[in-house]
Amino acid sequence: MGRSLKVILLIIVSFVMMNCGAKKKVITKKSEQEKPEVILPQIEEDQDQEQEAPPVPIKTNTQRTADYVDNFSDFAQDEMRKYGIPASITLAQGILESGSGNGRLAIEANNHFGIKCHDWTGAKIYHDDDAEQECFRKYNNVKYSYRDHSLFLTSRKRYMDLFRLNKDDYRAWAKGLKKAGYATDRKYPQKLISLIERYKLYKYDAEVLGKDASKANIPVVVNDKHTVKKGDTLYSLSRKYKITVDEIKELNSLENSDLFVGQVLYVKPLPKDY
Repeated sequence: MGRSLKVILLIIVSFVMMNCGAKKKVITKKSEQEKPEVILPQIEEDQDQEQEAPPVPIKTNTQRTADYVDNFSDFAQDEMRKYGIPASITLAQGILESGSGNGRLAIEANNHFGIKCHDWTGAKIYHDDDAEQECFRKYNNVKYSYRDHSLFLTSRKRYMDLFRLNKDDYRAWAKGLKKAGYATDRKYPQKLISLIERYKLYKYDAEVLGKDASKANIPVVVNDKHTVKKGDTLYSLSRKYKITVDEIKELNSLENSDLFVGQVLYVKPLPKDY
């Protein structure tokens, strides 16, 4: 009996040792399988960080008005030589209609003059204007937009009276465009004239006509400008010059209330007969 008991105990001990070894093997194998799971969360975090990185800004969206004039004054002068439309008017309309090249129509459709489809058979883009999702012309490049602007004015009877005006009389052209129905904004002429005089766009007319730009027929308005000083705000200027903030922004084509020292602002409304 003693020997049989020893055999039984030996069998039991051997069975227990075999089970322990099997468990150790399983645990080792499981830990090896779990190793990649420690790395995966880190990869996912890195991917998320890349997706949240800020987009690279598009340079054409930050183009300022002065840059716009430098870039497209040649186009405007070429159109003036060929079709007789003052370069100053063309540039001022381009600045106003396209937001100095920053508007959606200018960026996505190269349409700098807000010309709608009408009888257009080319590419199109839809954009909210006087009504929702109106049809506008789309061009392959800006040069075509400038040319189509000239063709648009010269091919329609309602603009014929414009071409009886002097080519350097930008004020008459600005008023004539509004009268002919180019824009619905009742202050459209004032806005064009303000841009032409602020950026001296009349000098491009003078160059084409071979005249002295310094002798251009520009009205003299006393104390109509203010050079921004430290501490100036649109509100303080509106009180000083008895003009509303909105009028200052409109006169100077300001999109927001930001000012900088040395900035020159128009602070007197243009005469009503402009």
